[in-house]
Amino acid sequence: MADNVIRVLLVDDHQVVRRGLRTFLEVQDDIEVVGEASDGAEGVARAEELRPDVVLMDVKMPGMDGIEALRKLRELANPAKVLIVTSFTEQRTVVPALRAGASGYVYKDVDPDALAGAIRSVHAGHVLLQPEVAGALLSQEEGHGGTGRGSTLTEREQEVLGLIADGRSNREIARALVLSEKTVKTHVSNILMKLDLADRTQAALWAVRHGLTP
Repeated sequence: MADNVIRVLLVDDHQVVRRGLRTFLEVQDDIEVVGEASDGAEGVARAEELRPDVVLMDVKMPGMDGIEALRKLRELANPAKVLIVTSFTEQRTVVPALRAGASGYVYKDVDPDALAGAIRSVHAGHVLLQPEVAGALLSQEEGHGGTGRGSTLTEREQEVLGLIADGRSNREIARALVLSEKTVKTHVSNILMKLDLADRTQAALWAVRHGLTP
């Protein structure tokens, strides 16, 4: 069972929030809270030390905020997936976090079961976007990041891109297309390079906008 446990790091400047999140998660058999941090800089340091699978992180924190911490986390070897846990609903707060590499976001009043489900989802390689935020990201991407370059993708790359947009992880894509995970990773890298996109979130949005979803 230990091999299947998702190791989680909590990053939030409010101790009461961290305590609440820990309480939610301690009852989950497949999730283990391996550490806590009170700001972005400490969160990056703890992530490098502990190598968690998923980081739950606030956006607004003193010192290094969540956006800057996200950028630093992406520079680490084998970076953890990041799930934003925020009380801010404004697109101007959430959208930059997603563009910086977060795999999704939930609100701090999230139901415990929904929080656990979100952690499992991002750990599996899925992207969690609420419709209003997806729409905002799409509008920002219009005219940028690969528009008109879809014809450079091979048929197989288009299939992989469609499955990314469907929220599939590399492992799930490999199973669906009867490929090795290594081959899928190569296809994903080629897709990002050809479309001049930074990450899977942007790739998923590009696919939605251009009608490549399954």
